[in-house]
Amino acid sequence: MSGETTGYTHVEMGSERNFGLVLAGVFVIIGLWPLIGSAGVRLWALAIAGGFFVFAVVHAKGLRRLNILWFKFGLLLGRIVTPLVMALLYITTVVPTGLVMRALGKDGLRLKHQDLATYWISRPEPGPKKGTMKDQF
Repeated sequence: MSGETTGYTHVEMGSERNFGLVLAGVFVIIGLWPLIGSAGVRLWALAIAGGFFVFAVVHAKGLRRLNILWFKFGLLLGRIVTPLVMALLYITTVVPTGLVMRALGKDGLRLKHQDLATYWISRPEPGPKKGTMKDQF
């Protein structure tokens, strides 16, 4: 099996047999999906599923080029979608939280106190007093 290094990780490409079986399963689902709404079966999808199944079992090496193409497409899609999702997550969570905290006058990092020797926040010892949970059972 071959793989590709992207960024910090090495991504392994799946085997041709697994690729063929997964595609066969996907096309079976596509073919039988209309049965949920009492419509007809999609025979074209079931025929494609049968072809992928036979190829995966009998001659898996024949799916190599398609597997490589699908693998490269997945890597490309990951390079495009990941930054978009992370930006959307940042814009919809971190930015509004910061704006609300500023509007309420919160200073969670205590950055306004420049004269402090340390930014360590002393806390009282948490939890119940020692010895109060000796016989739990």
